Amino acid sequence: MIHKRFACAAALGALVTAPAMAQEIRFMCYSDGNECEVYEDVLSRFEAENDGVDVIVDVVPYQAILENLPVQLAAGTGPDMAKVTDLGGLNEYYLDLAPYIDTAYWDDSFGATLDWYRAGDRQGYYGLHSQLTITGPFVNASLFEQAGVEMPGEGATWDDWAAAATEVANATDADFPMAIDRSGHRVAGPAISYGAQYFDDEGVGTFEGFAPFAEQFVAWNEDGTMARDVWAGQGGATYQDAAQDFINGEIVFYYSGSWQVGRMDSEVGDFFDWQVVGSPCGPAGPCSGMPGGAGIVGFEQSENAEVVAAIIDFLAQEDVYSEVAARTRNLPAHLGVAAAGVQFEDASPAAQEALNAFAADLPNVSPIAFAYQGYAGNRAMFGITVERLSQAIVGELSVEDALARMSEDLDAALAETQ
Repeated sequence: MIHKRFACAAALGALVTAPAMAQEIRFMCYSDGNECEVYEDVLSRFEAENDGVDVIVDVVPYQAILENLPVQLAAGTGPDMAKVTDLGGLNEYYLDLAPYIDTAYWDDSFGATLDWYRAGDRQGYYGLHSQLTITGPFVNASLFEQAGVEMPGEGATWDDWAAAATEVANATDADFPMAIDRSGHRVAGPAISYGAQYFDDEGVGTFEGFAPFAEQFVAWNEDGTMARDVWAGQGGATYQDAAQDFINGEIVFYYSGSWQVGRMDSEVGDFFDWQVVGSPCGPAGPCSGMPGGAGIVGFEQSENAEVVAAIIDFLAQEDVYSEVAARTRNLPAHLGVAAAGVQFEDASPAAQEALNAFAADLPNVSPIAFAYQGYAGNRAMFGITVERLSQAIVGELSVEDALARMSEDLDAALAETQ
């Protein structure tokens, strides 16, 4: 068995005896930027140190992680490991790394994010949080300057930003003042700022307090404040972002998250000046974004569990983790790496400033948001949020009826899981 962190690669080398037996590991990976490319390069070093191990990085669209991976796992045909965002929701399939790693090192390095991968009585060590993210707004600073409108400052509310972005759009003929990705995760922070609780007194999921945000968000889509097609142009719970519209200069204020920084850096270029600002505040007080990100997990159904654990532990080592964070320009969840600071590679001054702005906003994140990110039922709640809000936006349901359907859907989902 591989135990402890002392160079898991060397320990694994002892497993691969002559004649070496090929151990093919399939790693299902999606990229927000260049993550899969970087993992493939870094893991080639692991392969070189461990004769017979072949890590195949299968790059797939994000939608495949959301929709295809759970089906494969349920059928027993999943990969050996994957990069996932449904952290607690897929817990039943995870490989517990505890027998193969130095758990004290993982506790010291990853802290509370370890809980995001746990559920029920499965309280092991399941996931390496590879990308810590936080939601927040990108602002077209050039449009503000062109319009002669001052950006709202620290502590500004959603109403403040909606008014300012509308004034800028009217003055510059931008297509839309604002947009928010079509995602239950993306609207969670704003909803919390409007009073959404997401949990009842027993810690069970609920949409209690969601009504004020729902009413305002639907109204903004109706009056043109929000880019309506982002939410109205898709069906069901399908994800849709508005990044390209922002990149094209069509949106003044775009609410997405830190994983988009690399894309903004490379695709906006000199077209306009952009910057990241903190999440707006709401009537309920919190100026909260939503934490999240992606993690790398192994699956119990793998025939090479010990090798999979060694690969993940290799990626968890401080020097390797720091290198990957720098090359992919992602916020680190590794506490040691975060404390030492990351010099992000090939990042423009705007990108460096944006990443620092996202990092600075993490202390403002509501405890409800942290708990919601780790809740095993959040994937169902995210989907319900998107589907019912969209129906209210296109006029299929009133806001009141949409909220009632959300509660009914959640009751059914909870009953099914129980």
